[in-house]
Amino acid sequence: MDELDSAIIRELQADARQSNRDIARKVGVAPSTCLERTRLLRERGVIRGYHADIDLRSLNRGVQAMVSAQVRPLSREVIDSFQRSVAELPEVLSVYVTAGSDDFLIHVAAQDVDQLHAFLVDRLAKRKEIIGFRSSIIFRHLRKTELEPLPPRIPGDTP
Repeated sequence: MDELDSAIIRELQADARQSNRDIARKVGVAPSTCLERTRLLRERGVIRGYHADIDLRSLNRGVQAMVSAQVRPLSREVIDSFQRSVAELPEVLSVYVTAGSDDFLIHVAAQDVDQLHAFLVDRLAKRKEIIGFRSSIIFRHLRKTELEPLPPRIPGDTP
């Protein structure tokens, strides 16, 4: 990715609904160049989609939590199957496979604390592969919507 690609990405992250013409004007290129660069960014998988940021409370999902879970036996089949099946549950927003003492981190959003408790007891606790889980209610969530590429590591640099 060069500076032009980064500038186009920056503009799309700020407002993906703006026109190609507006983006081209802001980054200083012809609209046809901007359109072609955006198409190439999509083809290369840099741009994976365009999404609306929806307020979860408006979808009757006022309580969010992060649930850490451990599963056994640890095998690719169990991990892949668990990840797929949990991701299909209506309360689940995201599923992360992690390293360390927890195997999964599951971001859930429920109507209220009672529905969250029912999700934990009726959906997770009953799964035979789960050997333990912990939940943490989220009071606030701040997510960056505009990201810059990190500089490449220089060989020999210490992290």
